[in-house]
Amino acid sequence: MTVSIDNQPDSIIHRVDGDRLWRRLMAMAEIGPTENGGNNRQALSDEDAAGRALLVEWATTAGCTHELDEVGNLFVRRDGTDSDGAVIQIGSHLDTQPTGGQFDGVYGVLGGFEVMERLNDLGVETVAPIELVIWANEEGSRFPTSMMGSGVWAGKLALASARELRDVNGRTVGEELDRLGWVGTRPAKPNSIKAAFELHIEQGPILENEQLEIGVVTGVQGLRWFSIELEGFPAHAGPTPMEGRRDPARVIAAIVSEVYELVDQLTPWGRATFAQFRSEPVSPNTIPQTLTCTLDLRHPDGETLQRMEQQMRAIVADECERHGVIAKITKENDSPPVTFDDGCIARVQAATSALGYSHKQMVSGAGHDACYVALHAPTSMIFIPCDDGLSHNEAENITKEQATQGANVLLGAVLQAAETTAFP
Repeated sequence: MTVSIDNQPDSIIHRVDGDRLWRRLMAMAEIGPTENGGNNRQALSDEDAAGRALLVEWATTAGCTHELDEVGNLFVRRDGTDSDGAVIQIGSHLDTQPTGGQFDGVYGVLGGFEVMERLNDLGVETVAPIELVIWANEEGSRFPTSMMGSGVWAGKLALASARELRDVNGRTVGEELDRLGWVGTRPAKPNSIKAAFELHIEQGPILENEQLEIGVVTGVQGLRWFSIELEGFPAHAGPTPMEGRRDPARVIAAIVSEVYELVDQLTPWGRATFAQFRSEPVSPNTIPQTLTCTLDLRHPDGETLQRMEQQMRAIVADECERHGVIAKITKENDSPPVTFDDGCIARVQAATSALGYSHKQMVSGAGHDACYVALHAPTSMIFIPCDDGLSHNEAENITKEQATQGANVLLGAVLQAAETTAFP
């Protein structure tokens, strides 16, 4: 007889082996270490391959099977009594930034694997199979598309386009997948998923600032990336009067100031980030002819994000008209806000409350593979705090206790969703 975990509150207060999880994290950190205590395991590199090989070794010992799909996503499976039924998907990514930390992504993978191992320890037989997924090229640091593997899987990025992505040395994703033998036979498309959970460090300071242990993630804010090109007129910096100039630098200064003022009115969730400033000609005593930069706008509400874009475009148009400069704005990326599944959020909330952890419901400021998963399956995320909110940084840090708490919540959420035929 199948017993629903949803009807057994005590089932969600089982705990993982925190010491084992920490040992796994530290062992993975030995692959691709950086001088300042971080990690460099960029996507499809030999270091990335070594990290996956270590995980597969552990998974095989734990009695799990594994397979690759055609874009290099790795799936580790702990079977259930309903082997053909919808799976519970957990996981994240093992690739890092060039000067990344030891926990971004990898914590979600190894925390997920610890859940599988703990179910083995407890002798729990779940109805639903559990699949731990390791997404390929989540970071987008080596090959310039973040969340590549989950994007292909979700049907938002063509496999052929992903294979053509090049790194700075001209190597393509396709060439590296072939070299590593990572082109699997499993189709890169969604399977039947009952529930999906991604465990992650927050990558921001909210939980730490509020001295909370767990973030119950209800969604991910939307983002839009733009490239802005301003064309003025080059002239000598000395003889040319200020009032007669068509100076794109003066325009960008006003745009930056006004867009930041706009976003300051949208606290606490409005975000604007200008970066990658370049001017031509490259000369200290010539007014630039062109100036380009990027702009990242974010907000969890889609209508507000749309208004932010409209107001940004109006600011650019007004400043360009005032100073005789021509603007070209290109939208490079448009990722709408994601709202996670109420049922999955409730499972995370129930597990967190049963364990007695302080927590809050919150929206993720960063994008995650869970955004693509949520297009096809009921999904939620679990956050733990990280020191000073730092991520994509060698100083990224969490404690063993924090790692254990997040994995405990994941175990509780998985047990609720997976159901069981035998429970200790």
